[in-house]
Amino acid sequence: MKYEPLTEDNFYHIYNCGNNKENLFIEAENYSYFLLLIKKYLLDVSEILSYCLLKNHFHLLIKTKPNTESEKISRQFSNLFNAYAKAINKRYNRTGSLFKDRFSRIKVINEDYLKSLIIYIHTNPVHHNLINDFRRYQHSSYHALISQKPTLLSRDFVINLFENNSNFEYVHKKKQVNLIEELLLE
Repeated sequence: MKYEPLTEDNFYHIYNCGNNKENLFIEAENYSYFLLLIKKYLLDVSEILSYCLLKNHFHLLIKTKPNTESEKISRQFSNLFNAYAKAINKRYNRTGSLFKDRFSRIKVINEDYLKSLIIYIHTNPVHHNLINDFRRYQHSSYHALISQKPTLLSRDFVINLFENNSNFEYVHKKKQVNLIEELLLE
C-alpha cells in the first residue's frame, strides 16, 4: 500500500492499532511514555491539536510545521513508533511488530472536517463503548484543551475553531449523546 507523504504546513489525522488487535498500552505508565515520546519526536516537526490513546489504538490530529522537509517529518514519526515499540517489547519481554502496519494518515483539507475530527477523537472511547462519558476518559487531550493549565497542545487554535470553551464543550456533549443513542439502538 502506498502512503501519501506527510508534507509541511498541513493538517493530518494520524492513527494506528496494535498488531493482531493486541493492546498498545498495557498499563497506565505506557500512556505517559507514549506522550513523552510524542513530545520528544513530534513537537519539532508538528503542532499537536488533539489525541486519544485507547488500549489497542490511537488517534492524533497534528499540523505539520511550515518549512519542514517531508523526509524529516516522516523520520520523526518513524522514530516515535520505533522507540515506543522497542520499549514495549523490552518491558514486556515480547518480540515482533507492535503496530499493525505503518501508521495511517488522512490529510485534512477543510475546517468542518477538522472540527468533526477533533470531536470524533475525543469521543472515541464512547464510540468503542469503553466508557459512557468521554469527559471521564484520562488518555485524551480533552481536559488539557479546556483547562487553563500550561500545555504543549495548540489549545488556542483548537478552542478558537469552536469560538470558545463553552461551545467546544457543548458540541462534544452533543456528539456523546448521539453516540450513546446509536449504541442503544444496536
